[in-house]
Amino acid sequence: MSAGPQETVCTVIPGLRYRDANAAIAWLERAFGFQRRMVVPGENNTVLHAELVFGNGMVMLGSVRDDDFGKLVRSPQQLSGANTSSVYVVVQDADAHYARAKAAGAEIEMDIHDEHYGGRGYCCRDLEGHLWYFGTFDPWAQPA
Repeated sequence: MSAGPQETVCTVIPGLRYRDANAAIAWLERAFGFQRRMVVPGENNTVLHAELVFGNGMVMLGSVRDDDFGKLVRSPQQLSGANTSSVYVVVQDADAHYARAKAAGAEIEMDIHDEHYGGRGYCCRDLEGHLWYFGTFDPWAQPA
């Protein structure tokens, strides 16, 4: 029996933890254009699990907490701003997305630019320091 991916809309889904997950959800909607699919509230205004969609992509997130998985991950704020990964999101119009994110207070790390391999994009941090890269380069549209 194969252990390969099941046929579904999206098979790789990044997971993030936030100190204030409710504020992060509202900000990710406003700044980046994500839409809530599901939000499971926890005690004391926390989020146990949330799913935000953008096109056929998704990120899952929750509040920072001391559970089995929480002991394995840290928010960038807990690591003096360091990140060990980033999220890449394909957008139709990088310039318009850049303007939206910047207006919402995204901390721009790499200004909008053309990539040498094609496409246009920029890199920023969200309100808790997670790195995001938005660009028009679509690797699925390129020959392998």
